[in-house]
Amino acid sequence: MFEQYFKKITEHRSELQTPKMKVPVVFHIGEKLMPGESTLTQLESVASNDAVFHHIAAMADVHSKPGRKNATGTTVTSENFILPQVNDSDPACGMRLVRLDLDETNVTPEQIDAIFQAATKTVPTKKYVGTVLPFGVIIDILRGGIDPLIDYLGIKTKNEALNSIDRGNFFDTPPSRRDIKNLIPSLFLFFAQFRAGIIGAAGNHFLDLMKVTDIIDPEVAEKLNLKKGQYLLMVHCGSGILGQYTMYMFTAKKREHLSTAILMNIGRFFWRTPYRKTINTIAEKIRESDHGKKEPLITFDGSGADGELYMKARKACSNFAHANRATITHNFMKTAEKVLGRELEADLLYDMPHILVSQEEHYDKQVWVHRNGTSRAYGKSRMSDHPVFKDTGEPAFIPTSMSTEAYLCVGQDGNMSSFYSCNHGAGKATKATDDVVPETREELQAKMESRGVKLYNGRSEKVIEQDASQYKRAEDVIESVVENDIVKPVVKLQPISVIMY
Repeated sequence: MFEQYFKKITEHRSELQTPKMKVPVVFHIGEKLMPGESTLTQLESVASNDAVFHHIAAMADVHSKPGRKNATGTTVTSENFILPQVNDSDPACGMRLVRLDLDETNVTPEQIDAIFQAATKTVPTKKYVGTVLPFGVIIDILRGGIDPLIDYLGIKTKNEALNSIDRGNFFDTPPSRRDIKNLIPSLFLFFAQFRAGIIGAAGNHFLDLMKVTDIIDPEVAEKLNLKKGQYLLMVHCGSGILGQYTMYMFTAKKREHLSTAILMNIGRFFWRTPYRKTINTIAEKIRESDHGKKEPLITFDGSGADGELYMKARKACSNFAHANRATITHNFMKTAEKVLGRELEADLLYDMPHILVSQEEHYDKQVWVHRNGTSRAYGKSRMSDHPVFKDTGEPAFIPTSMSTEAYLCVGQDGNMSSFYSCNHGAGKATKATDDVVPETREELQAKMESRGVKLYNGRSEKVIEQDASQYKRAEDVIESVVENDIVKPVVKLQPISVIMY
């Protein structure tokens, strides 16, 4: 159906534009990584909207997901409009990589096992109550970023604010405490008090202990304080219930659970806010679109009341996503210290969302950038205000699967056609990429252990869908990002221990 509309640019880049499309889709991938027809159909639909600017960038992990309007692994931009349907509904879902003062010489496999056995309780995947935070602290995190959480929990992780996008606070000018209550229903704020420190049961959210197995770029690795044999912590999760429920008010997406719909309606009913007129206007747009079934895409004015309200609510929830990952790191380190009987050091290398909406300059214009399953990957010139990244480029993480290698990379200045974006992983494959495809959790455990990786928790029946056979091959993915000058690999990491639902 689509073959005749593809134009090959290089071995690892091609362009798709059908007669329906207002802008092309540029695929930063080779032929082996191309998605299936359902994903191409989804991309064609999004690219057929007048609001989309220049082109859509599709990365190595591009794939469609049920119930979503836009494919994961894409960056979509608009000159004047915010497009709430093109991003997943978890603001600032993302990953962090944390350097540890642990390596092969000072911790044994038996000790690592003991740490992770204990951490399944202190870093839960699915739980109603996680780390309890006072209501006032929740409000201060949403408006002020990571610093109030650091003060309240006594977080010792180094560089929590410095080595996070936007220095740990998505607001340039923090809103008042009253305005946070006007932006988000009090019921959702109440829930947030009990929901920090939970990885979550959705998708492939995880906590991994990774080991540096190969130094690919020694000069950059040294600047990032990385050594062979060193252990690092990688955390992938988002804003949980707070962000999901809040974004449901702005996004025409089917409620995935009856409980969500009920609580959404209760939260709205008791919500007293001066933004009611704007919220009603947004609700009317959603109704007119038949809850997202109709075309074109719902748009918010980037300089209007609906766009401003959406971005304020989104930024507040994004602050909570960062705080969630910081809490998980803090709780894991306390657990590890208790098991080992000594103090440990954690140093945040970077915390980066891969569900992100921001205003940036591209192609000599200020545009709204929607990264949906892509990470920002600025080169050195765009990171000039950071003391380390100005000499390395912005860190980007590319895990492949929970039993195969991951890569820490840095952004490149020649990354213009991807809007300075990098894929956030290998992405699901259209067919099995491994001869051994587990059919039960027991078979999955055995396969992972044969590779030297141990899975903890793993209670979900769907955890087998996270097996390596379901994901694209690491070597193909890395080849595509290198050939397109998107990022430069710095070190190769191997999973050792994984907590996942």
